[in-house]
Amino acid sequence: MVEHFTLSRKIFIGFNYIFLALLSVLCILPLVHVLAVSFSSSSAAAAGYVKLWPVEFTLESYKYVLGKEEFFESILMTIKRVAVGLTVNMVLTILVAYPLSKEVNKFRGRTIYAWVFVFTMLFNGGLIPLYMMVKYTGILDSVWALVLPSAVPIFNMILLLNFFRGLPKELEEAAFMDGAGHWTTLWKVYVPLSAPALATITLFTMVFHWNSWFDGLIFMNTPENYPLQSYLQTVVIQQNFNNASLETIAELSKISDRTFKSAQIFLGSLPILLVYPFLQRFFMKGIVLGSVKE
Repeated sequence: MVEHFTLSRKIFIGFNYIFLALLSVLCILPLVHVLAVSFSSSSAAAAGYVKLWPVEFTLESYKYVLGKEEFFESILMTIKRVAVGLTVNMVLTILVAYPLSKEVNKFRGRTIYAWVFVFTMLFNGGLIPLYMMVKYTGILDSVWALVLPSAVPIFNMILLLNFFRGLPKELEEAAFMDGAGHWTTLWKVYVPLSAPALATITLFTMVFHWNSWFDGLIFMNTPENYPLQSYLQTVVIQQNFNNASLETIAELSKISDRTFKSAQIFLGSLPILLVYPFLQRFFMKGIVLGSVKE
């Protein structure tokens, strides 16, 4: 069946396409500018000549960044953190969201537990108690110090909780009638139907762990254990040339602060930019389309 649009409807759709296209361009232009600066010479970047295309093309900034052994060590640490953190966060988020999505008559005390979690979003003990807790549990200077303090992302848990609530109750009842328990129902029914929500939460979690830098500075005693963003923060913000060799100073003279920062920003964003297109398609899918038949 061919749908016929009125003239006003066509104008409205055309305006939406133009508006969204312009909005997309506005989102892409800053990244293009950063990429252009990273490939430009230090003098051109410092003079403000670089817009959307490199001026006096050079790879010196990338050579300096990629030539550092500490850079690759920090990448490995970040990959380890993302892998461990994503696994812990997703498992605990699912296990917490499922019981809290039930009605009060099925899970007494659900409201109290829910408010306990929400309370932690609004109030916390502060940095010093957090550091003391990590120190005296013996996980300081390890990947667990970066993962366990944020093991249950409350915002992600609330998103998944509300998603579970929107699933048809008939699916759970049918599973119980077939002899399934809560554990089987969760992993065989709820989780497969929650692909859009889980993909969104997965992306949020990956971005969080990849971009985190402050906890790495606090909980890691040795620079060798810094995750990528913590390492880049120390290089860019806390530059110290007192102990730098003449060779290092000569290398730094070929680049500027802007080109170096732009190179590390782009390298730090590249993995997320590569992962996002594979997860974005789940955002557009229906939640339980066709799962319940009348």
